[in-house]
Amino acid sequence: MTFDTVLIANRGAIATRIIRTAKRMGLRTVAVYSDADAGSLHVSAADAALCIGPGPAALSYLNVEAILAAAKATGAGAIHPGYGFLAENAEFAESCAAAGIAFIGPTPQNIRTFGLKHSARALAEAHGLPLAPGTGLLTGADEAAEAASRIGYPVILKATAGGGGIGMRICESEAQVREGLAAVMRQGEASFGDAGVFLERYVPRARHLEVQIFGDGKGRVMALGERDCSLQRRNQKVVEEAPAPCLSDAKRAELIAAAVRLGEAAGYLSAGTVEFLYDAAREDFFFLEMNTRLQVEHGVTEEVTGIDLVEWMIRGAAGDFAMLDAPAPATRGHSVQVRLYAEDPAQDYRPTTGTLTNVAFPEDIRAETWVMAGSEVSAFYDPMLAKLITKGATREEAIANMQAALDASRVDGIETNLRWLRAVVRHAGFTSGNVSTRLLEGVAHQRRAIRVIGGGTATSVQDWPGRLGLWNVGVPPSGPMDDLSFRLGNRILGNPEGMAGLEVTASGPTLLFEAGATICLTGADFGATIDGQPAPRGEPLRVAAGQTLAMGRASGGGMRGYILVAGGLDVVPYLGSASTFTLGQFGGPAARALVAGDVLHLGEGAVGEPTSASLPALTREWQIRVLYGPHGAPDFFTPADIATFLEAEWQG
Repeated sequence: MTFDTVLIANRGAIATRIIRTAKRMGLRTVAVYSDADAGSLHVSAADAALCIGPGPAALSYLNVEAILAAAKATGAGAIHPGYGFLAENAEFAESCAAAGIAFIGPTPQNIRTFGLKHSARALAEAHGLPLAPGTGLLTGADEAAEAASRIGYPVILKATAGGGGIGMRICESEAQVREGLAAVMRQGEASFGDAGVFLERYVPRARHLEVQIFGDGKGRVMALGERDCSLQRRNQKVVEEAPAPCLSDAKRAELIAAAVRLGEAAGYLSAGTVEFLYDAAREDFFFLEMNTRLQVEHGVTEEVTGIDLVEWMIRGAAGDFAMLDAPAPATRGHSVQVRLYAEDPAQDYRPTTGTLTNVAFPEDIRAETWVMAGSEVSAFYDPMLAKLITKGATREEAIANMQAALDASRVDGIETNLRWLRAVVRHAGFTSGNVSTRLLEGVAHQRRAIRVIGGGTATSVQDWPGRLGLWNVGVPPSGPMDDLSFRLGNRILGNPEGMAGLEVTASGPTLLFEAGATICLTGADFGATIDGQPAPRGEPLRVAAGQTLAMGRASGGGMRGYILVAGGLDVVPYLGSASTFTLGQFGGPAARALVAGDVLHLGEGAVGEPTSASLPALTREWQIRVLYGPHGAPDFFTPADIATFLEAEWQG
């Protein structure tokens, strides 16, 4: 090695993954982080960590001067850029070289050649790679419309500097081409500083295949198999696998040969990915682009080849390319990866933010993440929380392992796409291998949940008897204040004792039921209505999907009411109870009282036979039974004092 310290100029799952490999190689690791990432796992995993700026990426992870200063301050001899941010920035790679620091990745010339899609197409065409019918850079709407008419609809407009699905628009008419050209140009300029746009034929039922290559920068290039990344949502990959299913050996060999030919022509250095569009109906493939960085999905290739791509990249940056002296490793078995995002599928996949109260993945899978319980998910960065990777001797086994892994995983505190992913990996289109980039459009997932429209004064999840036996360490039992009303509600529904429900205080919530459920209202009268119709207390009530339960202020006797749900609520226990302890900031779905935007997932608890029960009358007069305490008469109170105390009417 020509260096003994590596700085990771990135964040998230990739940063923790690079740190793990570098440490295994005996290298010292340095993490950089923003103020928003102070609690990220990569910060604590590294040997040293430096804050390089505030949350916005432009002021931290894209701040070249701050990153180079951190490298110099810690004696780092190499920088690994991961993926995203500065990973494909030729100027950054040149700045590293000028500072005497090894850039762990391709050459600046590689990055420039493939960074613009139109120049990458030109190189690919010159070396015999098949291209989808398309154009060079467009100069105006008339040229774009003429080209689209010649190629045939549908077509796709692409920003030449785009990536990650950004800067693409599918057009099915001349009007859409004319309108879309200006929009894609604006997006390219805003996102990448380059307004260049070109056009290609669009294949509606295409597959997205890619070949992993590794080169020594002097013409030797090795292919490490192919991956299928067809399962995408809005051009963003969601599920990846290796090797690609339903692909003939002959076509696989053609793909790999084309990728190697392109890498050799470019004198490619380090790890890169050649991406292809595959028309399964015609068994044709077309060159799409070349990614000059480590891909998010590189883990599935590692699982089936038995190599560590990050280690190869680090060794290559130190001038060690002995791995290319041997034949390319054969692939064995099958591997599947899913991307776990902080987003709400029920709200058009809107990114979500907040504090994670629980994070749990099975120990027998490869889980790469930057979060744990207590992590704060901000709005500054890509919403990916983790990559979950499984392997099997066959594709069927790898998929079954992924299905089991997702079932056993939990992420609580904010909404994620976890439950949607469970549906994706069971979809017949995926399990059969007949995948396409449009497949996910047909994956419908109706979550069984209640969305909080308004939280009320202090609505919280509670269970009975609560969190017992922890008073000695300062943890109260929590649980329902009026446990009799709470327990009666569960009994009326046929729920087993102790199933979690909602406690309402002073004024009640407004809840939208996204799935049908049977509920029971007990405790104080909050004037509850379901879609405007009165909702009686003390009996099972069927609420249909789409209906809204609204509760007002408590009236009559009592200040607390309860909403119990048949089957309970899906809330992970903390210290043996689902009860919310707001002061301690734990329990419940988000360790606090409910607020607008929260989601309560319905439980799958077994429900027995409902039991009829009469609710106790809640009046303003209560008889309280008391025990004689240790400081009674005659030391402090006379018998007459005690009689007066017990006979009096007290007002709270």
